[in-house]
Amino acid sequence: MELSLSTLALAGLGAAALTTAAAKTKTRLELSRAKHPSLVGHVRWSKRIAGLIPYYEFGDDRFFDCDDAPAGIAAQRRHAFYALADDYRARYARTIALKSEVKGSISDMQFTDAYRVPFPFSRLVRENLGASPFLEASTGVTLTDVDGNLYYDLAGSYGVNVFGYDFYKACLAEGASRVDLLGPVLGTYHPVVADNVARILDISGLDEVSFHMSGTEAVMQAVRLARYHTGRSHLVRFSGAYHGWWGDVQPGVGNPEPARSTYTLAEMSDATLNVLRRRRDIACVLVNPIQALHPNEGPPGDSALIDSSRRAAFDRAAYAEWLYKLREVCSARGIVLIFDEVFVGFRLANGGAQEYFGVRADMVTYGKTLGGGLPIGVLCGRRALMKRYRDDRPADVCFARGTFSANPYVMGAMNAFLRRLAMPECKALYKDLDATWNARAEALNARLAAAGIPVAVANMSTIWTVLYTQPSRYNWMFQYYLRKHGLALSWVGSGRFIFSLNYTAQDFAAVADQFIAAAEAMQRDGWWWRDANGSPVNIKRQVLREMWKLGVMKRKAA
Repeated sequence: MELSLSTLALAGLGAAALTTAAAKTKTRLELSRAKHPSLVGHVRWSKRIAGLIPYYEFGDDRFFDCDDAPAGIAAQRRHAFYALADDYRARYARTIALKSEVKGSISDMQFTDAYRVPFPFSRLVRENLGASPFLEASTGVTLTDVDGNLYYDLAGSYGVNVFGYDFYKACLAEGASRVDLLGPVLGTYHPVVADNVARILDISGLDEVSFHMSGTEAVMQAVRLARYHTGRSHLVRFSGAYHGWWGDVQPGVGNPEPARSTYTLAEMSDATLNVLRRRRDIACVLVNPIQALHPNEGPPGDSALIDSSRRAAFDRAAYAEWLYKLREVCSARGIVLIFDEVFVGFRLANGGAQEYFGVRADMVTYGKTLGGGLPIGVLCGRRALMKRYRDDRPADVCFARGTFSANPYVMGAMNAFLRRLAMPECKALYKDLDATWNARAEALNARLAAAGIPVAVANMSTIWTVLYTQPSRYNWMFQYYLRKHGLALSWVGSGRFIFSLNYTAQDFAAVADQFIAAAEAMQRDGWWWRDANGSPVNIKRQVLREMWKLGVMKRKAA
């Protein structure tokens, strides 16, 4: 009898164990299905594969015909490349001298210089086209470098420049004069903070605010508070989205440590919504609205432009519908929905992405432009989520402080920014904003198609990316032609253009003319020669063969 009872007990325990194992397996499968199938969606695999990619480079003999172009085309490219290099040396003499003086001491410059183009081409490009932008002046929508060259600004100061540089110069001057009597006194507040808080809460529609020194810090605090108040461990970020360089929001390549409490899921996916409905360990979901331009893709940069597979297309209604579904699920499951508006805040609408897409978040982070030209990070949230301590457990706190948070000079410039933002002339800039910039993109695309140039643009309002419409291994060269033709780009090249809202029709017409001229010059120089059998798949296969032949075999020989 006792044996029978023991057998039954063991059988029961076994059945329970099997049930638990089956449930865990199902949960894991659901999580796996919610990942984007690309490497960007599988951060552990992407990191492992990145660690296996060997270094190799093209010398002068292979640099110009790695796509097996005919000898005549390769010679044409070689001549054009070195002619462009001569032009750069003449045009950027002082810039090149300054760069040579400081590059060995500025690690950021070394990094961006190395990753402007795909790495096999990098050394020869750095040696010949390595001019780095040392700028001396800005006015309107233009920049002037130390050699006196004038450019139209397409870099947008990484998103800071929404209204034009003269706007921010005025904010800086007015803000400094407002707080000069107090000066750099830290740890207390200048009275201007009260007006800033009122205006930010009105814009965000939320209850409380905290000040930080960068967008990355604001996101860190948002996630920390979400975990603190929900008692859950994991955050959800979407495939390809950037939320600063803090470890938990940047898993995979670029982070030496694994992010153990982060789920990277596919955006605009029903499988992702299903995971959010079922899992009990998710504290918050981070959304970067810029991803609406290229869902589940990483930030576009020319260093990854090994073929022509870059994709982008903006569907405002579809993304708004996705955010609405996300809002519903997060509300039902007690998950904190965080909009990271550090980049897009105040660029899409006066009230930011919440206004633009018609969906409210539990927390919103701002940065970049809100500082009026100075460093800033701001977190807004519902009152219940922003509290950093518990009334019933006084030792259980959620700590966050910063020496320079609410710096008087930042607060002064911010106040000047917010006051201007509320003025009728500033609000007028948002009128028909999408229609204006969509029409500009369509007109440029029509000109490119008519000229037979294998280039197109895609845009999300004033944020643009360049697409390449036929297979090529040399699309990254376009950034150097654009610079020669007076268009200033950031280090990601043609991956992202950021226009300020004060671009007039005349300003944009000049940009379009110079863009077309640069593209025509690049086409004449043979960089877009097309192999009849060329395709993105064939190019990727060719690159894999190169890695083996030039990289792995070289490593074995060493």
